Amino acid sequence: MAVLKVIEILANSDTGWEDAAKKAVSEASKSVKNIKSVYINEQSATVEDGKIKNYRVNVKITFEVK
Repeated sequence: MAVLKVIEILANSDTGWEDAAKKAVSEASKSVKNIKSVYINEQSATVEDGKIKNYRVNVKITFEVK
């Protein structure tokens, strides 16, 4: 039986939600090993002058504890 743990990460990007999610996984993988999945919990964006300025994601990252 595997033991899994979930952490929550907030990340942002100037280009899109997908890029923000990739940044979250990339940053988490610097200190967390055995990442198994990512769940996009929330998406939001900041708007300036009628245009999206920054994309934000709140993700849950699941990893195996060995």
